Amino acid sequence: MKKGYLPNQHGAWAMLIIPFLFGMIAAKPVWLHAPLFLVWLLVYLFSYPFLQWIRTGRTALYGTPMLLYGSLLIPSGVAVLVIHPALGWMVPLFVPLFLVNCYYARINQERSLINDLAAVVQFSLIIFVVQQAGGGSSGEVAAELFAISLMYFTGTVFYVKTIIREKHNKKYYFYSIGYHLAILVMTAIWFPLGLLIPFAVLLGRAIWTPRMRVTVKQVGILEILFSVLITCSVLYVYLT
Repeated sequence: MKKGYLPNQHGAWAMLIIPFLFGMIAAKPVWLHAPLFLVWLLVYLFSYPFLQWIRTGRTALYGTPMLLYGSLLIPSGVAVLVIHPALGWMVPLFVPLFLVNCYYARINQERSLINDLAAVVQFSLIIFVVQQAGGGSSGEVAAELFAISLMYFTGTVFYVKTIIREKHNKKYYFYSIGYHLAILVMTAIWFPLGLLIPFAVLLGRAIWTPRMRVTVKQVGILEILFSVLITCSVLYVYLT
């Protein structure tokens, strides 16, 4: 596909899919989740050229993708809101976080830690939307899964930076290890013990992988495996 149509941050696809699955776990799968996921996908696809347009001002490159995805997003979003109007009350939750993304795109600092964390929170919030769409009544389970999503993806932000942009920054390496150790302790105290294993594996990832000579492609492949691990662990803990 031509440049400007598909995001080039492959790790973001996991943030798109996994919290959505968590939201379905917090409720139950219903038919409305299919069109809701389509809307969620279109929001993501639209946001990529939109943010790149803010960053570069290149309308010739990003204008057509914005028009394409926007023309699909508006009727799809309206249709979902007509079916389930209560979901509209959750839209304002995303706006301030997206404005943060817009700001960092404008100043060409999209790799900023604050921008990454805003994206993590934004993607994780879909859990509550999906739960609402599925008629879920357990806000406690949704809150737990939201916290797990935040913990996992924030850890991934720290870890990936120690591999790529901050690979020569020893302080960042220790920040990453300290963060992963802290979430392991939090898991032992507040979350089901079945999650200790995947978070212990993630701690090992934070310690050992930056010491290895791995390519960006290898990091991406490993992240797919870690994403599957955390997803399967959550499925097992909350559905059995």
